[in-house]
Amino acid sequence: MLLNKPPSETSRTEEPCLSHEVHSPGSNMNVKDLAVNAFAQNKKAALLIGAGVAVLGLGLGYKYTRKPEKVVRVGVVSQLLVHPLKSGKAVSVSLAECHNIGLKYGELQDRHWLVITEDGHMVTGRQEPRLVLVSLTCEGGRVCLNGPDMEELRFPLQQPDNPVTDCRVFGADIQGRDCGDEASGWLTRYLGAEKTFRLVHFEPQMKPRRPVEKEPLFPQYEVAYPDIGPVMLLSEASVRDLSSRLERDVTVERFRPNIVVGDCEPFDEDSWEKIQIGEVQLQRVMSCGRCIFTTVDPETGVISRKEPLETLKSYRLCNPSEKHIYKSSPLFGQLYTVKKTGILQVGDEVYKITH
Repeated sequence: MLLNKPPSETSRTEEPCLSHEVHSPGSNMNVKDLAVNAFAQNKKAALLIGAGVAVLGLGLGYKYTRKPEKVVRVGVVSQLLVHPLKSGKAVSVSLAECHNIGLKYGELQDRHWLVITEDGHMVTGRQEPRLVLVSLTCEGGRVCLNGPDMEELRFPLQQPDNPVTDCRVFGADIQGRDCGDEASGWLTRYLGAEKTFRLVHFEPQMKPRRPVEKEPLFPQYEVAYPDIGPVMLLSEASVRDLSSRLERDVTVERFRPNIVVGDCEPFDEDSWEKIQIGEVQLQRVMSCGRCIFTTVDPETGVISRKEPLETLKSYRLCNPSEKHIYKSSPLFGQLYTVKKTGILQVGDEVYKITH
């Protein structure tokens, strides 16, 4: 075959022109066809190699351009507060389990008991301010209710024969196990109203609420009876800053957080998008928009309907771009969803996670 001859022999027989037909034994393929075929084969191989290099490059690029997580200490847990009864008195604990649905201490779970009207609508300290003085605890499988000028009432935690009630919490349907006529009578006498109140308990098998289901930009999560988030965090410094602007000091209990953080500056928590406390990881959902409930004194159960809400409105309103979320509510504290469960303890250091 001509193409296989040594260069000297090729030059003696004819000019190597691709336009000439050159036949080999048993083949009708000319030089042009061979060249095109060789080019096609080489192009295919080049494309395959190029694609492999591109994929490898993307992988390496992701590996080396992805920023590692940076962990910075921002404070320390100074208090842990569980509110078993929605709008009721807080239980201060030194250690708590942090579940996806909120904090738990023994048989007490945060905002798992709720006062309702006979037709199932929630009742909070906004309507009945004296609820903030009601203490709900558990001891030996029995629930204990206490309040000013009231005898302690004890009843079983588990009452499977009691009816399950359909309730309404901020326009959403959720269930609760009725706690019985004795608890109902106790609350009705304590609140001194003509209407009847019932107490219900959220049980593990019941379907929780999705409080931000209509807000697609927020991460979706579930709660029992809290307003919005399973965990609320507030710093001592922010409360001190507010107190410095008021005639009378306020305490963290007025704002009903679960985690109180010390050793930080006022409103540092506004920038804590993702935090770690011990083995627990929390992801910020939104700021806590404040309402008339902040004007209820947790020590007296008296509502002023004025302070500290008016002062908060003077310097803690949201950015104009967020008015569709918070409207005219001032922002004080941060709401979190639980990304990694675990144990929280007073004295744990708080770390901010960034990239």
